[in-house]
Amino acid sequence: MQLGANRKNNRLIARLRVLAALLCGAAMPFAFSPYDHKWLAIAALTAWLLLLKERGFSLGYAFGLGWFGVGAWWLAPTFHIFGTLAWVWAVVAAFAVGAVLAVFPALLAWLSLRLADNRERMLLLLPLLVVGEEWLRGNLFTGLPWTPLGSLLLDTPAIGWAAWFGVYGAALLPVGLAAALAGLLISGKPVRAAVILALLLIACIAAPSPYMAEGKKHRVALVQANIPQQLKWDAGFLNDTMQRYARLSREAAQRSDLIVWPEVAIPLFLERAPEWRRWLLAQMRDWGKPVLFGGLKLGDDGRSAYNGLYLFQPGVEKLEFVGKRHLVPFGEYVPSWLPFLHALVPNIADFKPTSDTGTLPANAGRYGSLICYEAIFPEQGRYRAAQAAVLINVTNDAWYGRTPATWQHLQAARMRAVENGRYLLRAANTGVSAIVAPDGAVLQSIPWFEQGVVYGEYRASRVQTPYLRWGDMPLLALLLPLLIIVLYPRRLTL
Repeated sequence: MQLGANRKNNRLIARLRVLAALLCGAAMPFAFSPYDHKWLAIAALTAWLLLLKERGFSLGYAFGLGWFGVGAWWLAPTFHIFGTLAWVWAVVAAFAVGAVLAVFPALLAWLSLRLADNRERMLLLLPLLVVGEEWLRGNLFTGLPWTPLGSLLLDTPAIGWAAWFGVYGAALLPVGLAAALAGLLISGKPVRAAVILALLLIACIAAPSPYMAEGKKHRVALVQANIPQQLKWDAGFLNDTMQRYARLSREAAQRSDLIVWPEVAIPLFLERAPEWRRWLLAQMRDWGKPVLFGGLKLGDDGRSAYNGLYLFQPGVEKLEFVGKRHLVPFGEYVPSWLPFLHALVPNIADFKPTSDTGTLPANAGRYGSLICYEAIFPEQGRYRAAQAAVLINVTNDAWYGRTPATWQHLQAARMRAVENGRYLLRAANTGVSAIVAPDGAVLQSIPWFEQGVVYGEYRASRVQTPYLRWGDMPLLALLLPLLIIVLYPRRLTL
């Protein structure tokens, strides 16, 4: 009878630990924008690490489900309002996204416990493995690196490390701090945990300075037209859309050297609307300034569709175009392994990725385009920045409504500026439009869901940050020796 009671108590304790891990994960989204309670991430990670004694996969999955299940709640209204899914299916779809992403921290926790022969070593190992886990989340099955841990370094003295190791490598610091704090509480050798904590704090405070642009100043105007998503594709509202952009840009041309419009600012194929094309070009000639604007383009076959960025230059009749390379699955195309989804959700578009360089000519060098969702991927920013002096992020975040997703999208874009030492000019339909400096600071912006123009200055940049030059190589050079030391302590001196 005593044995049965003990088993029952053990099951209860195990369930309570899973619930506690779920709650720790549910706290994580509040560490990111727009809440920015960064301390909450450290506290939640520390508490979760204290729970990791056994049952790593279930505790990791519960943590991930809390993090991404709660964090992805904004997908439900997006699926319902713009995907025409019934509320019940919209909620199921949003939960499914969280359930899939939860597999990554589950594997992280399981592998850490599997490789380590004690909890102290697990606390040393997990922060190193988290870099690989974040990289997998950003790349496997097209990737979704939403709210990556490295973004927590923004607006802190430690942000300079992102220019060396990228957003995935930057995850080492917050997780390392949490592991060191957990080690102080459970370690039989608290001195070692205290030393590691002190070293990590020094690394945060004495981080290298972010790379700054030193080129000539240029004035820019970012147009935020605030077109309601419900009206964006309404043919009856097209004239209002075009006139709004024209009015705002006419004023902006007097105060800027460059005008930028958001993603798909022109909601039609110019190839099929010659009158609108002539009208648009006439307006831009009158302004006499280069204009970057999001738009759609038909392929040479007349059927393929591309989402991208156009460039108008005074004195040049031809509009130059670069397209989006990393498309949104289930939003801009249906993966080939789910062809039946078109029948279930007929409003899903069918765009094609482009193979161009993603850069456009400019007086200050070249513009590197990041179309909407591309801004969350570090490799996309690095690919463009290698050939460009400034990054241009055009987006339409009206899909997200007034949810945290808009701010988290901006937070991700800010990391691309830091990683590559480039200014990032972000024009968003409903916001948040902003000029971002190479240190990730937002220099100018206007409130979301307001009609207006962001005025400011930027500098072209030719700097080569370590991350821009070598990608993940510095990170691998750091991690591999540390992993060997942790995994084979008897053969190496700690």
